[in-house]
Amino acid sequence: MNEDYQKFLESKKHSIGNFGFKPTFYPDIAFDFQKYGIEKACIRGRNGNFYDTGLGKTLMELSIAYNIVLHTNNRVLIATPLAVAFQFIIEANKIGIDDIEYSKDGKFTKKIVICNYERLHLFNPIDFDGFILDESSILKNFDGKIKSICTSFAKKIKYRQLSTATPSPNDFIELGTSSEILGHMGYMDMLGKFFKNNQNSVDSGNRNIGEKFYLKPHAEKSFFAWVNQWSIMCKMPSDLGFSNDGYILPGLKVNDHVVKNASLLDIDGQVQMFNRPAKNFNEIRHEQKQTQKERCEKAFELANGKTSVYWCNTNNESSILKSIDKESVEIIGSQSIDKKEEILLAFANGEIKRLITKAKMTGMGLNWQHCNHTVFFPTWSYEQYYQAVRRFYRFGQKNEVTVDRVISDGQTRVLEAIEQKTKKAVELHKHLTINVNGSFVDNKKEFNKNIIKPNFV
Repeated sequence: MNEDYQKFLESKKHSIGNFGFKPTFYPDIAFDFQKYGIEKACIRGRNGNFYDTGLGKTLMELSIAYNIVLHTNNRVLIATPLAVAFQFIIEANKIGIDDIEYSKDGKFTKKIVICNYERLHLFNPIDFDGFILDESSILKNFDGKIKSICTSFAKKIKYRQLSTATPSPNDFIELGTSSEILGHMGYMDMLGKFFKNNQNSVDSGNRNIGEKFYLKPHAEKSFFAWVNQWSIMCKMPSDLGFSNDGYILPGLKVNDHVVKNASLLDIDGQVQMFNRPAKNFNEIRHEQKQTQKERCEKAFELANGKTSVYWCNTNNESSILKSIDKESVEIIGSQSIDKKEEILLAFANGEIKRLITKAKMTGMGLNWQHCNHTVFFPTWSYEQYYQAVRRFYRFGQKNEVTVDRVISDGQTRVLEAIEQKTKKAVELHKHLTINVNGSFVDNKKEFNKNIIKPNFV
């Protein structure tokens, strides 16, 4: 009975190591660093592929999927954000993969099946031996509905791959959700091993104010070495020891435009002598409401006559922009998935001059190198800002990209927060690159003492 119980405990453990196979297919057009990534991901079997935008994640994901098909003679499901599926079909044709289709209803006849995250519930994991999550940072919300669906779906599938350009750029603990869905160390196990609870802390030297958990100083090297056991992070090919030729981007010009808030009413309806910077989320929302018309007018002034994208945050902002800019087309949440895809495809093909959308809906996975101007209404989210800008500022862009950020004079703290989170994202990448060859041993204390039972048992 003890041996059976030990086997039961072993089966419940999160593990790390290689669970894959040696790949046999590499596209002729793949660069050396991409072939390296394909091989490493296939050998590991369960891997996080954190390559920056424009480094060919789609090509690598398709190559990994095709290698799983060749190895298992079974199907692979690739989940993508809205309107990204067609890009996989186009890329597959380029590299000679024709056993692929986009399914909107859960039905399929090909070995490689593409679906949107919103339609994942229509599929059965029993039908697949491989599961690839494109733009997997959608998992960052630990309590999120999509994360729960993806995690339960992946549990029964042998080969799992995550792919995104921004794995938890401003919060290290979000990497726990990625590790868990891959079947490695669980989220709560990771917190206990590498992090310390920051609540009610009286540490005067605490540099992590406002964070629920922070990385233990003595565990930093082990943490980043552990992350590198199950993922690859790459901002440039040189991070993996390859040449950067052909991957030098043109310039990125960021302009900040401040609109004056003429109202002296604060969030409680009290009259102030002068406007002061908003400090918290509620005050920011109040500031946004008071200046939405002025900010939208400024946005139109900056984008008029150009091919551009307006990134707004609320339905009111979207409606105002649409009423001002008659040539623009807006995407709103109430539209059907098919309607949203139709608009996004039209913009990608140059049929729409200016697009109004929200970063939380369409900020991931889309390639818009034909456009080199955007107007962005900043929020606290670094990831939304980074991903929105990277729709244009990515490898393959031929022109300098201009980003016009429009805020009110009370929203200066939002820009400060984005700059701070940008620095933390750089820190994450630096540590992962430095520790890319580090080794991590998960030392566990084994209980080998005799169990003393009470006399009445």
